[in-house]
Amino acid sequence: MTSQAVQQHRGVVMTGDDGDEGRKAFYILIEARPCLETEVLQMLKDILACVESEPATGPWYAVQQSPTTFAIFEVFPNIAGRDAHVAGGGGDIFRDVERMNRLLAQPAHVRKVDVLFSKQVFA
Repeated sequence: MTSQAVQQHRGVVMTGDDGDEGRKAFYILIEARPCLETEVLQMLKDILACVESEPATGPWYAVQQSPTTFAIFEVFPNIAGRDAHVAGGGGDIFRDVERMNRLLAQPAHVRKVDVLFSKQVFA
């Protein structure tokens, strides 16, 4: 393996379970390979373009935690809405393992979480 070779990984790891019915979310931690942060930002824009047309995807946020660490927090009204999102265009982007291996230092960590409380609008 040369220094130019890209260490391969699965692209995505999902943890958590569906739990009881109710509002659901994904918290997705994304670590870019050094010098590929701009391409990860484009990937996030591509995902946003997909979720814009998903009726069951509610609030959606992409955030940056450090120069190479990003996250997505996205909310759904129920398990079916979250499953529909996974089956859609955003899910297709994460299923592109070749792209994920090229851009990400490690698999994106998708955590299934329950939404307990929320404030729906800005004051």
